[in-house]
Amino acid sequence: MKVEKKDLKKSQIELIVELSVEEFKPYIQKGAEVISKEVKIDGFRPGKVPYEVLKKKIGEMSILEESARIAINKTLGEVIAKHVEGQPVGQPKIDITKIAPNNPMEFKVTLDILPEVVLGVYKDLKIKRKKIEVTKQDIEKMLTDLQSMRASEKAVEREIKDTDKALVDIQMFSDGIPLEDGQSKDTAIMIGKDYVVPGFDKQLLGAKKGDKKEFSLPYPKEHYMKNLAGKMVEFKVIIKGVFKREMPEIDDKFAESMGIKKLDELKKNIEQNIVMHKQQEMDKITEKEMFEKIINKTKFGDIPENLIKNEAQNMMREIEQGVLEQGGKFEDYLSSIKKTHDQMVLELLPDAVRRVKASLLIREVSIKEKIEATKEDVQKNIEEMKKKYKDNKEAVIQLNSPEYQAYILNVLTSQKVVDKLKEWNIVE
Repeated sequence: MKVEKKDLKKSQIELIVELSVEEFKPYIQKGAEVISKEVKIDGFRPGKVPYEVLKKKIGEMSILEESARIAINKTLGEVIAKHVEGQPVGQPKIDITKIAPNNPMEFKVTLDILPEVVLGVYKDLKIKRKKIEVTKQDIEKMLTDLQSMRASEKAVEREIKDTDKALVDIQMFSDGIPLEDGQSKDTAIMIGKDYVVPGFDKQLLGAKKGDKKEFSLPYPKEHYMKNLAGKMVEFKVIIKGVFKREMPEIDDKFAESMGIKKLDELKKNIEQNIVMHKQQEMDKITEKEMFEKIINKTKFGDIPENLIKNEAQNMMREIEQGVLEQGGKFEDYLSSIKKTHDQMVLELLPDAVRRVKASLLIREVSIKEKIEATKEDVQKNIEEMKKKYKDNKEAVIQLNSPEYQAYILNVLTSQKVVDKLKEWNIVE
């Protein structure tokens, strides 16, 4: 078996592999056997069709192509192990370049290789952990939100007042043209709380059941529908119901309804939750600063383009999920910002490069510091996931697969490295 290796740009290599006539012959026999089990030919049992008969039935090239597939699957791992230095990443691109009766078979393999990473300083950077502050206003706002959630409601025949709930049908227009997905029925509007458009609720004050209201308001500048952001939108609203909302008193009895004995204890719990949430957000900012500093001190070889493109596609999926969670459609989002899917991917490439560098950095630190999740860590995670998906047989089967175990090992190892980096670099 002849193998010719070429170094391409951007951490890519190309292997030209040739199997001689004699080396390829056993695979032709195997290919013919596989096909003969699938093709029905009168007078012959499956798998027992003579080569010449099979050749006349389906054509010799069909046999050779199946034989080449078998040969590639059999030899590829050995070829890569012997001739490739470094860590291959992603799926290799394979092309059959020569195949003909009584001739050598040749195929080309194009592989992406992880680039060389030379670590700089990645310890003792003394990055200060950013502190957070919880005010009395934060706690009072959360209490008010909880109070509103536990309000009782009663239908009333009067004008809408502050703190009421209105049940409405809404139609939205831009320059007199109905907006796609801009109609909703039986929408609950809490008076005193902003709807999608700030000030919407105030426009309903004084209206009664059966009334129709028409008004215009500017859409928020930061709204995900960029074609509407900051623009005036016309609303046509029909009032279908008015409900008086009775707010419970915020006292010990209110705390008891939340499963807590005293109001003071409830306030402490609220404060702890706010602290935890705010600190998590601040820690993300601190972690990002840490990675930026370490990356700037690290040297990276050429990163394969496929790695960066794949990461950009992952980021696109994250954006799409965010739009869906806001109740929008991704196609509408792309239309609103006047960009195609491919244009968005191009814009994400710089951030994708940073994320790929962070992953490469984590891998290199893992190797150098011998940090790796244990089998016990992996098994514990799998058992926890099995409990979560105990009623989903397909999911449980997937959890037991070697592929999932390898994935979890990588995830847990990466998290251990990140935890260590924070331990080494972030100070109070």
